[in-house]
Amino acid sequence: MKLNSRLKTISELVPKESVVADIGTDHAYLPVYLIKNKIAKRVIAADINIGPLNNAEKTINNYGMEKYIETRLGNGLRAIKPGEIDTAIIAGMGGLLIRDILRESKEVVDTIKTFIFQPMIAQDELRKWFCKNNFKIDNERLAKEGNKFYEILVVSRGEMTIKDSIYYEVGMKLIENNDPYIKEFVDLKLKKYSEILKNVEEENSIKAKEKYLECKIKIKKLKEVKKCL
Repeated sequence: MKLNSRLKTISELVPKESVVADIGTDHAYLPVYLIKNKIAKRVIAADINIGPLNNAEKTINNYGMEKYIETRLGNGLRAIKPGEIDTAIIAGMGGLLIRDILRESKEVVDTIKTFIFQPMIAQDELRKWFCKNNFKIDNERLAKEGNKFYEILVVSRGEMTIKDSIYYEVGMKLIENNDPYIKEFVDLKLKKYSEILKNVEEENSIKAKEKYLECKIKIKKLKEVKKCL
């Protein structure tokens, strides 16, 4: 089985010999890959909708993985029992939805050693929430498909301090690791905020002026980050 860049990068971050839950599994490509490549010992493939779960079961059956991969219908980590897994993967969801999943399943969360998150949006808000709720980012990677970048975070329980607000936008671990895509990623952020700046600079509303100032600050800090790369 060949995974796309996003899922392949996630698979590379899963601890060896772990018991994994893939939340929002869809077709269960990732669980099958983890078992086939002897990365995970066992996987629970969970989804909130029956349609994707049926697709997952077909994939699992096609590869003869029923002994190692169990499917479960459930909302987020509610499909998991405390102490049942050591690694949770939550990928392809919004950052705020990931936050809510963690909030709603504290008893399960407290027993999980490693979390791998791939938020589609609100990555900055998720990082802020981690800082305030005893989560720390241990590693980060970027995956690229076409012109789209995906931010993948490896997280565990523990204290974390973010030295500057710009690191909510661009993960500090991406810079420390000199991620292969970091320069392109920062350039994309600069382009995004430059376009927003251009769109609001002629407006006179209080909201537009606040947005203008916010973008100016972010552009300045992103340029400082770029100098360090």
